[in-house]
Amino acid sequence: MAETAQTQQTDDGRRAARAERKAGKLAREISAFAKAHGGAEGQLAYLGQAGTRIVLVGADGGWGDLVAPSYAVAESATRKAGITLHDAFDGDLAAKVRTGPYEWSRMAGIQVGGPSNG
Repeated sequence: MAETAQTQQTDDGRRAARAERKAGKLAREISAFAKAHGGAEGQLAYLGQAGTRIVLVGADGGWGDLVAPSYAVAESATRKAGITLHDAFDGDLAAKVRTGPYEWSRMAGIQVGGPSNG
């Protein structure tokens, strides 16, 4: 019985260490994005079993995203990176995003002569 509890503690410790390493890696990627785009803000979107999407919007309007294995890891990574998080990808945050011709053609697909989304 004690052996099972010890094994569980060891497994929990390994999971926590792995989550901490992943949060650190994501924080470095977020910081690099922020540096390249004059700062950044973000929003976390729960994806279910797939994890949590970290949507990033740079001060210059550039945008991107990363996927963390869990909401807790995503939250930890953004906290370590020191970016402002928004509760929702609402009008204020969305208005800062600048899209180019590629995004517009992909969103509209064949309707505007761009590549199809299929």
